[in-house]
Amino acid sequence: MANFRKWKRVALAGTLLATSTAVLSQSDESAQGDLSITIYNNGQALVQDVRQIAIAAGRSRIEFPDVSAQIRPETLSFAASGAAIVEQNFDFDLLTPQKMMEKAIGQTVTLIRTNPATGAETRERAKVLSTAGGVVIQIGDRIEVLRDDGLPVRVVFDRVPPNLRARPTLSVNVQSDRAGTRPASIRYLTPGLGWNADYVALFDEGRGTIDVQGWVTLTNNTGTTFNNANTLLVAGNPSNASVRYRQIMSRAVATTRPGTESADREQVGDFYLYPISGRTTIANAQTKQVSFLDAHGVPARKVYGHTVVWLANDGEPQNVSSEIAFSSSRSGGLGDALPAGTVRFYQRDRKGSPQFIGESAIDHTPMGSELTLRTGDAFDIQVKSEVEKREKMTPDEWERVERFKVTLPDGEAVSGIRERPKTYWTTTMRYTLTNAKSSPVEVELVQAGLDYGWWSRDFRVVSEDVPGEQLNANKRKYVISVPANGERVVRVTYATRY
Repeated sequence: MANFRKWKRVALAGTLLATSTAVLSQSDESAQGDLSITIYNNGQALVQDVRQIAIAAGRSRIEFPDVSAQIRPETLSFAASGAAIVEQNFDFDLLTPQKMMEKAIGQTVTLIRTNPATGAETRERAKVLSTAGGVVIQIGDRIEVLRDDGLPVRVVFDRVPPNLRARPTLSVNVQSDRAGTRPASIRYLTPGLGWNADYVALFDEGRGTIDVQGWVTLTNNTGTTFNNANTLLVAGNPSNASVRYRQIMSRAVATTRPGTESADREQVGDFYLYPISGRTTIANAQTKQVSFLDAHGVPARKVYGHTVVWLANDGEPQNVSSEIAFSSSRSGGLGDALPAGTVRFYQRDRKGSPQFIGESAIDHTPMGSELTLRTGDAFDIQVKSEVEKREKMTPDEWERVERFKVTLPDGEAVSGIRERPKTYWTTTMRYTLTNAKSSPVEVELVQAGLDYGWWSRDFRVVSEDVPGEQLNANKRKYVISVPANGERVVRVTYATRY
């Protein structure tokens, strides 16, 4: 196969020579008509193409060149006045050097070799015997294997095989009640066209704002260029069984409090639409970017955060996360629904030059959401979590701390759920926070691991140096001030049932 791949590069020139002038001239002009393309986030697109077609009376065959090379033929819809589709075919055996050689097996071609010293050309007729692992030919009584040895060689084919297409082509057999030229439209789904959002955010820590530029990034890997198309982007993932698992497994993990505001955008079903202004050409193997959001002075703040996963010891001090919090609300934020994508943050240095400080992914985000996006580790701020003391409690001691039972945000008091052997513990956690900055900071410290599953959600906070906020059954948050160039130790005692 390695030799064959090398041979394909040698054969390319010959393949182009063999292609007729008519075919080459057609490749320079698109047969597409009035194109409308709707592109979804899940890597598929809806193509609608209206062409002026001369249709004969009775049964006839109509060809539609320049459709997507990845068309899903089973999704095709055809419409023309007075005509009904009888049968459809998609010809995807495209004209390539490899296909030309494969179709030439058993046929005779012309080999043209050029002497590199004199420039003289020699021509020989050769019969193609095989292309499995290399090109085997017969010249007279001898058998040769063509090699990529640096010598100029090309192949001239007598004709293009009739079942090879220079362009992806859809053909339909139709039954028409009359003859004449009229609009004929095809509509189909295709993978290979996709888009996502990319955001560039310039953070001004002194003013507490961000400037956000939103870009739509289009990619086309369909094997076909779509010319002068009306393009509409849909933020959402219409159900597709083949990609559903991937969508679930790839959801972004930014900290977001979902919004409840309606954006001023057109919707189809439950999906927001992002039209691209004017017609655009989406070339094959191209990435194209179009601006869709430009917001300045959006209120934002830096947040330092850290989550302790269990009531357990850290082996070493941990860097806290550096995060930026802002809103997509109309009154105090971006004022738009945000398509899924990547937010890249920049901040100016002392010379005023923007420097990259980190990035974070977001999922489709309703307007009015509160976002807290991680940009990286804070160099100067660390926290070490340690179990200072853990002791077994008696049932009587457990009952005496009944008044410290935690109430969840929804008003429900946590409690034991299923009978198991009752073992009670008190655990005192010591959190040591250090700050090497020349200014004080606040760290949002979250203690997780408080929910022990279906059989025990019964825990009590016996004492805490800083008042905590219960986020859910599993997490409790503390906002801790740490002095400049200093250290702070905070202790919390939990009573838990295991």
